[in-house]
Amino acid sequence: MAPLLLGNERLVAGAARLLNIGLRFGTLLTRFLFVFFLARYVEPTSVGYYGLFTATIIYGLYLVGLDFYVFLSREILTVSEDQRGAMLKGQLALCGLLYLIVLPTFVLVLMRMGWSVSLLCWFAPILALEHFNQEVSRLLIVLSDQVAASITLFVRQGSWAIAAVALMIAYPDGRNLNVIMVLWVCAGLAAGALGIWRVKQLPIGGWSRPIDWRWVRKGISVSAAFLVSTLALRGIQTADRYWMEGLGGIETVGAYVLFLGVASTLMVFLDAGVFSFSYPALISHSHKREYDLARATVRQMFFQTLAISVAFGFVSWTLLPYLLHWVDKAVYQDAFGLYPWVVLAAITNAVGMVPHYALYARGVDKPIIYSHIAALPVFVISTWCLSKSHAELAVPISMTISFTLIMIWKAVAYQLLDRNHSTPKSTA
Repeated sequence: MAPLLLGNERLVAGAARLLNIGLRFGTLLTRFLFVFFLARYVEPTSVGYYGLFTATIIYGLYLVGLDFYVFLSREILTVSEDQRGAMLKGQLALCGLLYLIVLPTFVLVLMRMGWSVSLLCWFAPILALEHFNQEVSRLLIVLSDQVAASITLFVRQGSWAIAAVALMIAYPDGRNLNVIMVLWVCAGLAAGALGIWRVKQLPIGGWSRPIDWRWVRKGISVSAAFLVSTLALRGIQTADRYWMEGLGGIETVGAYVLFLGVASTLMVFLDAGVFSFSYPALISHSHKREYDLARATVRQMFFQTLAISVAFGFVSWTLLPYLLHWVDKAVYQDAFGLYPWVVLAAITNAVGMVPHYALYARGVDKPIIYSHIAALPVFVISTWCLSKSHAELAVPISMTISFTLIMIWKAVAYQLLDRNHSTPKSTA
């Protein structure tokens, strides 16, 4: 009977993994199609502004979230179920205070940067919805409910992309950013409702307990260092678009955003098929000091990531010219030389996530923090130097240089840690 039960458990786990990959792949496919239909039916300048908007939203997520999930995701797995609600309530209270402080300042800065009234009006609601849904997805993944996380992700990112494509094809009046923003908000509301419903079904108690502000302050101190490093990393992935605008104009940003949309699907697929399953296992093995199992998991992650990344790079580089021909706009075809560097940067970033998760699971944070912080000035200096001779290519080349630095730094730190089979301790 025991072997039969074990076989059934493996069958269910395999089916769940396939369903999770299918949902993530569906989200990936819809986003992939969306970015090309956006390029075909919307002016390149609007695509450029859409890219600046999304990059700024992503950067804002870290300011209102304070990277607190880094601390919470470790803590919530080490306590009983009747304590988890109090932790989540503490995170909600902290984020509420952050919104009161950060959001007005953020909007004021964007006004000074010359953002249109239309984009400013959409910024706050989309930021809040993206933040809430992102935190719910992270919670579901940490609690090993990956399928539910993938369903909410599809609703949040895939559903409105399908609707936008349908509208752009059927109704010429729907080919503008305001329609896209409306659909984005509607999908965010639906994903939020679905996420709340699923969280209520999970065995999470302790909601009536008072907020432990001492625990919150501890989380802030732990997350603060991660926040600095994350803001540095996201600073690269936000400044690149603004720098590209300065070097080539807003239409070049549109082409760059299109290529980033293609390359970023790599990480979506890896999150679904590799990282979302290996990440909880790594934390569990490290917590139990099962270092041999952790090492085997890291090795498996590396080879899976490398194989998928290389295959993705080759296929996307081969097919992209045909897709650009379908888009039929010269600005994208003329900028194709950017893509090899964009996809190389994406691959380097993806491979670097393997030692990142390995270090994070062991509680070794300093190499992660230091490498991210060091990458920002490397990006700035590289872009500034290369822009004189390589123009727009300076941005993706510098991205590749920065991600290579991060990857090597984390890989060396993990090798040193693993060689000693040591208990978690910080090493630079």
